Amino acid sequence: MKIRDPSFDPSLLPLLSSSRTPPLRPPELQLWSKGVPVGKQQKASDGNNRRALGDIGNLVNAHARSAAEGKPQLPQISRPLSRSFGAQLLRNAQAAAEAAAVANNVQKHVKADDVGAAKGVTKPKTKAAATVKPKQETVVVEISPDTAAAFSGKKARSSKKKMHTYSSVLTARSKVACGISGKPAEIVPDIDAPDVGDQLAVVDYVEDIYRFYKLSENSFRPNDYMGSEVEINAKMRSILADWLIEVHHKFELMPETLYLTMYKVEINAKMRSILADWLIEVHHKFELMPETLYLTMYIIDRYLSLEVVVRRELQLVGMTSMLIACKYEEIWAPEVTDFICISDKAYTREQILAKEKGILDKLEWNLTVATPYVFLVRFLKAALSDKEMEYMVFFFADLGLMHYSMMIPYSSSMVAAASVYAARCTLNKTPLWTETLRRHTGFSEPELKECGKLLVELHSTAVDSKLRAVYKKYASPQRGSMALHPPATKLFEGLQSAEQLPASS
Repeated sequence: MKIRDPSFDPSLLPLLSSSRTPPLRPPELQLWSKGVPVGKQQKASDGNNRRALGDIGNLVNAHARSAAEGKPQLPQISRPLSRSFGAQLLRNAQAAAEAAAVANNVQKHVKADDVGAAKGVTKPKTKAAATVKPKQETVVVEISPDTAAAFSGKKARSSKKKMHTYSSVLTARSKVACGISGKPAEIVPDIDAPDVGDQLAVVDYVEDIYRFYKLSENSFRPNDYMGSEVEINAKMRSILADWLIEVHHKFELMPETLYLTMYKVEINAKMRSILADWLIEVHHKFELMPETLYLTMYIIDRYLSLEVVVRRELQLVGMTSMLIACKYEEIWAPEVTDFICISDKAYTREQILAKEKGILDKLEWNLTVATPYVFLVRFLKAALSDKEMEYMVFFFADLGLMHYSMMIPYSSSMVAAASVYAARCTLNKTPLWTETLRRHTGFSEPELKECGKLLVELHSTAVDSKLRAVYKKYASPQRGSMALHPPATKLFEGLQSAEQLPASS
C-alpha cells in the first residue's frame, strides 16, 4: 500500500517527474525503506530523462482537457522544476483563473442589466471593482564622477560663443566689397528648350557648333592691312612723278592717263567706309538676307589683307564680293548684269568674272566662316529679345560693320556681344548683362564696356555723318525707328566714373 501525501496535487506529477534532479517523494521513501540507494535511482534518471511507461497522448491532450473542465492551465516551460517553483506556478495559475471568473461574472451582470432595461425592470447598480494600477518603480541611475565631469564640460563648450578667425573675416569683407555676398544665384534658363522639336535648330549639336565657331573665328580673321602699307613721303612721290611725266611724254599718251597714274593708290579707312555705305544701300535695294551683307564685308577685308588693290578697283572688289556672297547665301542671287547696272556700267562683265575668280583663289574658296551675324543670332536668343531689341542690336552691328576701327581690332563674337550690350544700355534694360548672356557669349560686362562705348559713340555721330545709309535704314518705321533713340552716352559716362571712384579712393 502506497503512502500519499494529502497536500500533494497529482496534476503536478507530470511536471515534477520531468525534472533533472527531482526532490524526494513518498515513493522514493519506500525505496529508501526497502534498501535501494537513492543515488542509483538518480543516475538512472540522469541517463534517460523521460518518464517510464508514459503516454504521449495523455500529455498532449492534458491541457485541452483541463481547459474544457475549467481547470487552470499551467504554462509550458523548459526549465527544471523544484518544489517551490512548482508551487509558485500553481499560485499564478489559480490567480489567473480567479481573474477570469471575475471577468465572466461582470459580463453576466452586464448582460442581465441590458435585458432588464429592455423589459423595464431596474436593478440596483453595483459598484464596479476598482482596478488598482501598479505603481511604476522609479529607476535611479547613478552617474560616476568622471561621466558628470565630461557632461558638464560638453555643456560648457556648447554655451561658449563661436569665435571668427581673422582669415574668415577678411574673406567676408572681400566678398562684400566685390558685391558677391548676399546675391542669390541666378538661374540660367535653357534657351534651346522651345526648339527641341525643330530639326533645323539642331539642339543636340548647337553648343558644339558655337564652341567650334569661337575657336575658329581667329583662324581666318583679316589682318590690319591699313597699317601694313609702306609709307611714301613727299620727296619719293616727287621723284616718281618726274619720271612718269617723261614716260608719258615719250609714249605720247593721253592727258587722262597721266592723271590716273598720279592718283593715290593706297586705300585708307575712309575709302572703306564709303564702300561699305554704298554696299549697304545696294543690299537694301536688292532686299538680300542679312547674312549676305556680313559675308560681303568679310570677303572684302580678307581679300584686301592678302592682295594690294588700287583705288580705282576698290568698287569692283566690293561689288564682286557681294556677288560671291549672294551665290553662297541667297536662294535667288542677283545676276552679273544687275551689278553692272547698279554700278552705272563702271565695269564690264569680263572684269567682274575675272575679279571673282581672283578673289576665290586668294581666299582658297573658303567661305564658311564665323561672321558677326552667326553670333548675333545666338546672342539675341540668349538675351530673350523682342522685335525692338532685335532691331536695335542689328543697328549697332551695322554701324560697326561700316568702320574699320571696329571690325579689324575686335573679333566677330566681341562685336556681336558688344552690340547686344550697347542695345540693352540704350533701351535701359535691367540688368545690363545677365548670367545667361555671360554663359553663352563667353564675355563678362567689364570686357564689353570698351567696345560697347565705341558703338554708342558711333550712334551719337550717325546723325551728322555724311554716310547715312545705316541711319536712314533704321530710322524708318519698318525697323522701329531705332536710330532715333537717344544714345546712351551718359550711361557709359556714369559707369566710367563709378569705376574711377574706387580706384581713386
